[in-house]
Amino acid sequence: MTALHLAGPDDAGRLLPMIAAFHEETGISQKPEARAEALMPLLEGSPYGVAYLVGPARAPIGYVVICFGWSLEMGGMDGFLDEIYIRPGVRGRGIGSEVLQNLPKALAGAGLKALHLEARRDDPRIEGFYRRNKFELRPDTVSMTRRL
Repeated sequence: MTALHLAGPDDAGRLLPMIAAFHEETGISQKPEARAEALMPLLEGSPYGVAYLVGPARAPIGYVVICFGWSLEMGGMDGFLDEIYIRPGVRGRGIGSEVLQNLPKALAGAGLKALHLEARRDDPRIEGFYRRNKFELRPDTVSMTRRL
């Protein structure tokens, strides 16, 4: 099984370059300072979310960020898979699937009732990946955002 390590403040130097690579790959425009400012509370124990390193803690091959919320519909605490990234050189080996199969089990044990995510509509490969890992489209909803 691919190891998952809860990331702490000392892991910022390992995480930020991978986050920058993910953002570049997916077209997310964000200044490095803003990226670090958004990440640090999660690494410092914020109750709003967690970051995990994927693979060896000293030389991670990816990361995953889960943000927490509360849902009456889901029956309590829920989570949002904010970002998952596996380095391109090791993709296609089932690592992402392994993370998405094991992490929800651990989160359910901590009381999480549901895990949500957003995926690009124009990439059937990504949609297929999430479907294979038991994420389903909710036919009666659409994700919408209002930036503040």
